[in-house]
Amino acid sequence: MRILIALAALLSFSLAQATSLDDILSAPHRSAEEKTRDPYRHPAQTLDFFGVEKDMTVAEIWPGAKGWYTAVLAPYLREEGIFYAAQFPPDSDISFYTRSLTLFKAHLAKYPALYDQVRITHLYPPVYSDIAPAGTVDRVLTFRNVHNWAKAGKAEAVFASFFKALKPGGILGVVEHRAPEGRSLEEQIESGYMTESYVIAQAEKAGFRLAKQSEINANPQDSADHPAGVWTLPPSLRLGDQDREKYLAIGESDRMTLKFVKPE
Repeated sequence: MRILIALAALLSFSLAQATSLDDILSAPHRSAEEKTRDPYRHPAQTLDFFGVEKDMTVAEIWPGAKGWYTAVLAPYLREEGIFYAAQFPPDSDISFYTRSLTLFKAHLAKYPALYDQVRITHLYPPVYSDIAPAGTVDRVLTFRNVHNWAKAGKAEAVFASFFKALKPGGILGVVEHRAPEGRSLEEQIESGYMTESYVIAQAEKAGFRLAKQSEINANPQDSADHPAGVWTLPPSLRLGDQDREKYLAIGESDRMTLKFVKPE
Protein backbone atom coordinates (compact mmCIF):
# COMPACT_ATOMS: atom_id res chain seq x y z
CA MET A 1 0.00 0.00 0.00
CA ARG A 2 2.83 2.38 0.89
CA ILE A 3 4.45 1.66 -2.46
CA LEU A 4 1.22 2.54 -4.29
CA ILE A 5 0.89 5.80 -2.36
CA ALA A 6 4.51 6.68 -3.11
CA LEU A 7 4.02 5.95 -6.81
CA ALA A 8 0.87 8.07 -6.89
CA ALA A 9 2.73 10.93 -5.19
CA LEU A 10 5.55 10.65 -7.74
CA LEU A 11 3.05 10.61 -10.59
CA SER A 12 1.29 13.66 -9.14
CA PHE A 13 4.60 15.52 -8.89
CA SER A 14 5.45 14.60 -12.48
CA LEU A 15 2.07 15.80 -13.74
CA ALA A 16 2.44 19.04 -11.79
CA GLN A 17 5.44 19.76 -14.00
CA ALA A 18 3.43 19.12 -17.17
CA THR A 19 3.42 22.04 -19.56
CA SER A 20 0.73 20.86 -21.97
CA LEU A 21 -2.29 18.63 -22.32
CA ASP A 22 -0.12 16.30 -24.39
CA ASP A 23 1.97 15.64 -21.28
CA ILE A 24 -1.16 14.65 -19.37
CA LEU A 25 -2.45 12.49 -22.21
CA SER A 26 0.75 10.46 -22.41
CA ALA A 27 1.10 10.02 -18.63
CA PRO A 28 0.95 6.48 -17.15
CA HIS A 29 -2.15 7.07 -15.01
CA ARG A 30 -4.24 6.77 -18.18
CA SER A 31 -4.83 3.15 -19.14
CA ALA A 32 -4.03 1.73 -22.56
CA GLU A 33 -7.78 1.37 -23.14
CA GLU A 34 -8.32 5.06 -22.45
CA LYS A 35 -5.53 6.07 -24.79
CA THR A 36 -6.88 3.98 -27.65
CA ARG A 37 -9.92 6.29 -27.72
CA ASP A 38 -7.89 9.46 -28.18
CA PRO A 39 -8.04 9.31 -32.02
CA TYR A 40 -11.85 9.38 -31.83
CA ARG A 41 -12.28 11.85 -28.96
CA HIS A 42 -9.43 14.28 -29.75
CA PRO A 43 -9.10 15.50 -26.15
CA ALA A 44 -6.30 18.02 -26.66
CA GLN A 45 -7.96 19.63 -29.69
CA THR A 46 -11.38 19.58 -28.05
CA LEU A 47 -10.25 21.21 -24.82
CA ASP A 48 -8.26 23.77 -26.81
CA PHE A 49 -11.40 24.57 -28.84
CA PHE A 50 -13.30 25.13 -25.59
CA GLY A 51 -10.47 27.37 -24.36
CA VAL A 52 -9.64 25.42 -21.21
CA GLU A 53 -6.63 26.86 -19.33
CA LYS A 54 -4.76 25.44 -16.32
CA ASP A 55 -5.84 28.23 -13.95
CA MET A 56 -9.58 28.04 -14.69
CA THR A 57 -12.52 26.74 -12.71
CA VAL A 58 -14.03 23.91 -14.74
CA ALA A 59 -17.05 21.68 -14.16
CA GLU A 60 -17.30 18.36 -15.97
CA ILE A 61 -20.84 17.01 -16.13
CA TRP A 62 -21.67 13.36 -15.44
CA PRO A 63 -18.16 11.94 -15.91
CA GLY A 64 -19.50 8.42 -15.40
CA ALA A 65 -17.87 5.53 -13.59
CA LYS A 66 -14.46 5.70 -15.21
CA GLY A 67 -14.08 9.45 -15.66
CA TRP A 68 -12.40 9.35 -19.06
CA TYR A 69 -12.11 13.14 -19.29
CA THR A 70 -11.59 13.47 -15.53
CA ALA A 71 -8.26 11.69 -15.99
CA VAL A 72 -7.23 14.56 -18.24
CA LEU A 73 -8.89 17.53 -16.59
CA ALA A 74 -8.19 16.81 -12.92
CA PRO A 75 -4.39 16.62 -13.30
CA TYR A 76 -4.36 19.56 -15.72
CA LEU A 77 -6.22 21.83 -13.29
CA ARG A 78 -4.87 20.44 -10.02
CA GLU A 79 -2.14 22.98 -9.30
CA GLU A 80 -3.63 26.25 -10.51
CA GLY A 81 -7.32 25.71 -11.19
CA ILE A 82 -10.45 24.23 -9.62
CA PHE A 83 -12.16 21.12 -10.94
CA TYR A 84 -15.74 20.09 -10.19
CA ALA A 85 -17.01 16.65 -11.16
CA ALA A 86 -20.80 17.01 -11.27
CA GLN A 87 -21.76 13.40 -10.72
CA PHE A 88 -24.95 11.36 -10.53
CA PRO A 89 -27.19 11.85 -7.48
CA PRO A 90 -26.09 9.80 -4.45
CA ASP A 91 -29.62 8.83 -3.42
CA SER A 92 -30.99 7.90 -6.84
CA ASP A 93 -33.32 4.93 -7.26
CA ILE A 94 -31.55 4.23 -10.55
CA SER A 95 -28.93 1.58 -9.76
CA PHE A 96 -26.75 2.56 -12.73
CA TYR A 97 -26.33 6.05 -11.27
CA THR A 98 -25.43 4.97 -7.76
CA ARG A 99 -23.11 2.23 -8.99
CA SER A 100 -21.32 4.64 -11.32
CA LEU A 101 -20.87 7.17 -8.53
CA THR A 102 -19.43 4.52 -6.22
CA LEU A 103 -17.01 3.29 -8.88
CA PHE A 104 -15.96 6.84 -9.71
CA LYS A 105 -15.13 7.61 -6.08
CA ALA A 106 -13.22 4.34 -5.76
CA HIS A 107 -11.18 5.19 -8.84
CA LEU A 108 -10.27 8.60 -7.45
CA ALA A 109 -9.27 7.00 -4.16
CA LYS A 110 -6.68 4.84 -5.93
CA TYR A 111 -4.64 7.96 -6.68
CA PRO A 112 -5.17 10.29 -3.71
CA ALA A 113 -2.13 12.41 -4.54
CA LEU A 114 -3.45 12.91 -8.06
CA TYR A 115 -7.20 13.37 -7.54
CA ASP A 116 -7.24 14.89 -4.05
CA GLN A 117 -8.42 18.27 -5.35
CA VAL A 118 -11.45 16.95 -7.25
CA ARG A 119 -14.64 18.51 -5.89
CA ILE A 120 -17.59 16.15 -6.36
CA THR A 121 -21.01 17.74 -6.73
CA HIS A 122 -24.24 16.23 -8.05
CA LEU A 123 -26.65 17.02 -10.85
CA TYR A 124 -30.19 15.75 -11.23
CA PRO A 125 -32.82 18.52 -11.14
CA PRO A 126 -34.86 19.56 -9.36
CA VAL A 127 -33.24 18.19 -6.19
CA TYR A 128 -29.64 18.53 -7.38
CA SER A 129 -29.23 21.65 -9.50
CA ASP A 130 -26.07 23.34 -8.22
CA ILE A 131 -22.97 21.95 -9.92
CA ALA A 132 -20.86 24.72 -8.39
CA PRO A 133 -21.43 28.05 -6.61
CA ALA A 134 -23.41 30.38 -8.88
CA GLY A 135 -21.37 32.57 -11.21
CA THR A 136 -17.98 31.04 -10.36
CA VAL A 137 -17.20 28.67 -13.23
CA ASP A 138 -15.18 29.50 -16.36
CA ARG A 139 -16.01 26.37 -18.32
CA VAL A 140 -18.80 23.78 -18.12
CA LEU A 141 -18.05 20.71 -20.22
CA THR A 142 -20.32 17.81 -21.11
CA PHE A 143 -19.42 14.83 -23.26
CA ARG A 144 -22.11 12.59 -24.80
CA ASN A 145 -24.80 13.22 -22.20
CA VAL A 146 -27.56 15.25 -23.85
CA HIS A 147 -29.51 12.18 -25.00
CA ASN A 148 -29.74 11.03 -21.37
CA TRP A 149 -31.23 14.32 -20.23
CA ALA A 150 -33.68 14.35 -23.12
CA LYS A 151 -34.81 10.85 -22.20
CA ALA A 152 -35.30 11.84 -18.55
CA GLY A 153 -37.11 15.06 -19.44
CA LYS A 154 -34.37 17.05 -17.69
CA ALA A 155 -32.69 18.87 -20.58
CA GLU A 156 -34.19 22.30 -19.92
CA ALA A 157 -33.40 22.19 -16.19
CA VAL A 158 -29.88 20.86 -16.77
CA PHE A 159 -28.94 23.62 -19.20
CA ALA A 160 -30.35 26.15 -16.74
CA SER A 161 -28.00 24.72 -14.10
CA PHE A 162 -25.05 25.27 -16.43
CA PHE A 163 -26.08 28.86 -17.07
CA LYS A 164 -26.39 29.54 -13.35
CA ALA A 165 -22.94 28.14 -12.52
CA LEU A 166 -21.02 29.97 -15.24
CA LYS A 167 -19.52 33.42 -14.94
CA PRO A 168 -20.72 36.02 -17.45
CA GLY A 169 -18.60 35.36 -20.53
CA GLY A 170 -18.07 31.75 -19.47
CA ILE A 171 -18.17 28.91 -21.96
CA LEU A 172 -20.37 25.81 -22.18
CA GLY A 173 -18.73 23.09 -24.27
CA VAL A 174 -20.92 20.28 -25.60
CA VAL A 175 -19.85 17.12 -27.42
CA GLU A 176 -22.74 14.85 -28.42
CA HIS A 177 -23.58 12.03 -30.83
CA ARG A 178 -24.99 13.70 -33.94
CA ALA A 179 -28.21 12.73 -35.70
CA PRO A 180 -29.24 13.92 -39.17
CA GLU A 181 -31.62 16.85 -39.02
CA GLY A 182 -35.28 15.93 -39.26
CA ARG A 183 -35.35 13.03 -36.81
CA SER A 184 -38.12 13.14 -34.26
CA LEU A 185 -37.19 13.61 -30.62
CA GLU A 186 -38.41 10.08 -29.93
CA GLU A 187 -36.08 8.70 -32.60
CA GLN A 188 -33.20 10.74 -31.22
CA ILE A 189 -33.70 9.44 -27.70
CA GLU A 190 -34.06 5.85 -28.87
CA SER A 191 -30.89 5.97 -30.98
CA GLY A 192 -28.76 8.13 -28.67
CA TYR A 193 -28.01 10.48 -31.56
CA MET A 194 -29.28 14.06 -31.14
CA THR A 195 -29.69 16.74 -33.79
CA GLU A 196 -27.59 19.86 -33.56
CA SER A 197 -30.75 21.95 -33.77
CA TYR A 198 -32.15 20.27 -30.64
CA VAL A 199 -28.97 20.88 -28.61
CA ILE A 200 -28.68 24.47 -29.79
CA ALA A 201 -32.33 25.14 -28.96
CA GLN A 202 -31.92 23.80 -25.42
CA ALA A 203 -28.84 25.95 -24.83
CA GLU A 204 -30.42 29.07 -26.26
CA LYS A 205 -33.55 28.52 -24.18
CA ALA A 206 -31.33 28.66 -21.08
CA GLY A 207 -29.83 31.98 -22.23
CA PHE A 208 -26.69 30.85 -24.03
CA ARG A 209 -25.48 32.14 -27.38
CA LEU A 210 -23.87 29.77 -29.87
CA ALA A 211 -20.30 31.00 -30.33
CA LYS A 212 -18.75 28.42 -32.64
CA GLN A 213 -19.09 24.91 -34.06
CA SER A 214 -16.30 22.47 -34.85
CA GLU A 215 -15.89 19.25 -36.79
CA ILE A 216 -13.05 18.04 -34.51
CA ASN A 217 -15.07 15.00 -33.45
CA ALA A 218 -16.84 14.30 -36.73
CA ASN A 219 -16.79 10.79 -38.17
CA PRO A 220 -18.04 10.68 -41.78
CA GLN A 221 -17.96 6.86 -41.68
CA ASP A 222 -20.84 6.84 -39.21
CA SER A 223 -24.32 6.79 -40.76
CA ALA A 224 -25.96 7.27 -37.33
CA ASP A 225 -28.34 4.47 -38.33
CA HIS A 226 -27.58 1.21 -36.53
CA PRO A 227 -29.66 -1.66 -35.05
CA ALA A 228 -28.84 -0.76 -31.43
CA GLY A 229 -28.39 2.95 -31.96
CA VAL A 230 -25.11 4.59 -31.03
CA TRP A 231 -24.39 1.69 -28.68
CA THR A 232 -23.87 -0.52 -31.74
CA LEU A 233 -20.50 1.16 -32.23
CA PRO A 234 -17.41 0.98 -30.04
CA PRO A 235 -16.79 1.24 -27.21
CA SER A 236 -20.16 -0.38 -26.35
CA LEU A 237 -20.44 -2.87 -29.28
CA ARG A 238 -23.81 -3.92 -27.96
CA LEU A 239 -24.36 -6.52 -30.70
CA GLY A 240 -21.35 -8.51 -29.50
CA ASP A 241 -19.76 -10.52 -32.31
CA GLN A 242 -22.48 -9.68 -34.83
CA ASP A 243 -20.80 -7.57 -37.55
CA ARG A 244 -18.15 -6.69 -34.99
CA GLU A 245 -15.40 -5.96 -37.51
CA LYS A 246 -17.76 -3.74 -39.49
CA TYR A 247 -18.52 -1.57 -36.49
CA LEU A 248 -14.92 -1.50 -35.33
CA ALA A 249 -13.98 -0.23 -38.78
CA ILE A 250 -16.51 2.59 -38.46
CA GLY A 251 -15.10 3.58 -35.08
CA GLU A 252 -16.80 5.74 -32.48
CA SER A 253 -19.81 7.88 -33.35
CA ASP A 254 -20.03 11.03 -35.42
CA ARG A 255 -20.17 13.90 -32.93
CA MET A 256 -21.05 17.57 -32.88
CA THR A 257 -18.75 19.89 -30.93
CA LEU A 258 -20.48 23.10 -29.90
CA LYS A 259 -19.22 26.10 -27.96
CA PHE A 260 -21.75 28.36 -26.25
CA VAL A 261 -21.15 31.56 -24.31
CA LYS A 262 -23.05 33.05 -21.38
CA PRO A 263 -23.52 36.70 -22.39
CA GLU A 264 -21.70 39.36 -20.38
